[in-house]
Amino acid sequence: MQTSNASPFNALPPAVIALAVIIGGIEALFQLAQAGFLGGAGGLGWRQNGVNEFGVWTRVMDWMLDNRSFPFREWRRFLTYPLIHVSATHAILVVVFVLALGKLVAEVFSQAAFLAVFLISSVVGGLGFVFLSGSEFPLVGGFPGAYGLIGAFTFVVWIGAVGQNRQGARAFGLIAVLAIVQLVFSLYALEFGRLVSNLSGFMAGFVMSFLVRPGGWQWLLNRLRQR
Repeated sequence: MQTSNASPFNALPPAVIALAVIIGGIEALFQLAQAGFLGGAGGLGWRQNGVNEFGVWTRVMDWMLDNRSFPFREWRRFLTYPLIHVSATHAILVVVFVLALGKLVAEVFSQAAFLAVFLISSVVGGLGFVFLSGSEFPLVGGFPGAYGLIGAFTFVVWIGAVGQNRQGARAFGLIAVLAIVQLVFSLYALEFGRLVSNLSGFMAGFVMSFLVRPGGWQWLLNRLRQR
């Protein structure tokens, strides 16, 4: 009987590993700074400085629109906020989503598609946050991008079910459960910004799957013609 000593990371696409390492590495720096191993006394404020500098704020978007000025330092926030998290638990949960769902998306579509889904879903999630929620709190963390990966995963399950003439609505069971759970927490906290950003990311990931899946749009057109 043969046994394999290969690392489980060998089975993960490099792009998935790279994103998880970046997210985990940044959180590790915050943890070391908080423990006093980096940055001295100033290290205690690294996380908050990161949130202030790289997080998405509704008031910053309001300022850009009011002044019709869009400096790179401000709009880059939509690209950087997924890498900053409020706690180790927050970062670990995102890394778990990235590793689990990212592997599927990268293998079914491509590694470039995986990165595109995560990035664009994060941007759309950030835009949904500032334009739809009006939250006074900052948006940080990779959950909108992770929800985009859930959207891509849902697309894969849905298209497989439809192709086998099964009930495609069941593919949306995961996002339905997550949305209900998050809605309960949002009602308790009276803060809906995270819910809006995550669902925006999910929808972006689902729709993007038509673009990044080989022949995706043609498949959709064929299905519409059949109806």
